[in-house]
Amino acid sequence: MATDVRADRAPAQAAAPPGLHRPTALLFATAGALTVANVYFPQPLLDAIAAGLGVSDTAAGLVATAAQTGYALGIALVVPLADTARLRRLTTWLLALTTTGLLVAAAAPDLLTLTLATAALSTTTVLPQVLMPTAASLAGPAHGGRAVGLIGIGLTLGSTLSRTLSGTVAALGDDWRAAYLVAAALTGALIPVVPRALPERSPGGGARLPYGRLIASLPALLRTHPELRLSAFLGATVFGAFSAFWATLAFHLAAPPFALGPAGAGLFGLLTLPAALLSYRAGRLSDRRGPRYVNLTALGCCALAFAVMGPCGDSPAALVIGANLLVHGGACSQVANQVRIFRLPGEARARLNTVFMLASFCGGALGSLGGTALYARHGWAGLVLGCLALLALAGAGLFRGRRLG
Repeated sequence: MATDVRADRAPAQAAAPPGLHRPTALLFATAGALTVANVYFPQPLLDAIAAGLGVSDTAAGLVATAAQTGYALGIALVVPLADTARLRRLTTWLLALTTTGLLVAAAAPDLLTLTLATAALSTTTVLPQVLMPTAASLAGPAHGGRAVGLIGIGLTLGSTLSRTLSGTVAALGDDWRAAYLVAAALTGALIPVVPRALPERSPGGGARLPYGRLIASLPALLRTHPELRLSAFLGATVFGAFSAFWATLAFHLAAPPFALGPAGAGLFGLLTLPAALLSYRAGRLSDRRGPRYVNLTALGCCALAFAVMGPCGDSPAALVIGANLLVHGGACSQVANQVRIFRLPGEARARLNTVFMLASFCGGALGSLGGTALYARHGWAGLVLGCLALLALAGAGLFRGRRLG
């Protein structure tokens, strides 16, 4: 990436890190945004899905859980291939299968079909986690944080703005299925572009391994690297709280005093855009001051978010402020965690990322499921207390691993 000082002032126009050309970096960020959106865009639609398919809110919450569970499954079974497989062929298949899954979901006649289709398409929409270690390898060790931050802002924008887009599309078309059709079109448009921009194989990849040995090597990485264990724990707890909030927000806004539909819930994605943009600096800050510093500030942002929203759950202003704090803290935490693991040996970067993201999205899936259950039984106060408990666990883990950077 060119070292233009304007990159600090304008994240959206940031240059690529050294070794990672500007057009490639921007394409990676865009592709990451569009594909990661497939995991998150159903969340504002849950109330509309429940009404359209004639099921309860808790049952509709299974769609969000299926999305994150499927994503975790894809990370476990697909992403390790990026260490040794042909990246262009791998990404072509992933994009084609995800597009097909979105079309099946759009035509789903019942909740079971929709849940299974969502799980399947989420399993193959793991392109962002293939791009992330590839970008870190291309950037080099001195600028890994900048590369991760650049791709990370694409993922943050995709996860936040997808909620706005899906809620708006569903409201305009008066049908939640339209959002799945738009997602299929955007994902399919990447097929002729992204694979051609990738190297044939990962620059940091090691010797080719049979698939069974590749997967079997994952537990050994967790045992060998305490840095990986710390990042995985922080990822699971913080993302669990993050996901619990977003999985229940549609239900909270649909109830009095708000009485808002999918567009209202999706609007929160647009309102958190400032927080998403500010998270760009997390990568550069991790390079300069270390991942631990960024983790601490991110955890503080998340805790403050729920402290604001807890007693003021019926205040639109409090929810907007809290959502911004949560988006910023969650995004910065993930960047810091990935910078920590990408400083480990380069020949296993995709598998290190696999273990980290698997832990994070297992936490996210449990957070979505637990969040909807807590909200159904104990309301907004129960949800907030559950999220604060997860953040307290993250704080304890960060304190225990204070020597790991």
